[in-house]
Amino acid sequence: MSTTTEVMAHHWAFAVFLVVSVGMCCAMLAGAWFLGGRARARYKNTPFESGAASVGSTKLRLSAKFYLVAMFFVIFDVEALYLYAWSTAIRESGWVGFVEAAIFILVLLAGLVYLSRIGALDWTPSRSRRAVVKSPVTHTNHHTQ
Repeated sequence: MSTTTEVMAHHWAFAVFLVVSVGMCCAMLAGAWFLGGRARARYKNTPFESGAASVGSTKLRLSAKFYLVAMFFVIFDVEALYLYAWSTAIRESGWVGFVEAAIFILVLLAGLVYLSRIGALDWTPSRSRRAVVKSPVTHTNHHTQ
């Protein structure tokens, strides 16, 4: 038997799964195209929400801070997922697993410190920050006894 035939013999289930899943996707897309509505109207492509016509533009400019919040959430959510998985298998992983988890936490902590140092966690816009001026305060006692 040739090498190609042996590989296909060992992986026939995956090949069948791949062919069936691609076929189903193509069938669903073709079915939606054939069975879908073809209505063309004046207001067909206008935004419509809750029975009220939209007012204003749908194109909003968002600050990059919103994307930073999303990235921080994903990063620390994934960290929590990995640490939960580690905590459920702590007995099996032993000290090696503990050291690996400590290194993982330290790398993420270093990233958090770096983000804090460059000001990525400062949510106040730069134009609204005020310089704090410290005035020298002298305490004098005006009371005479």
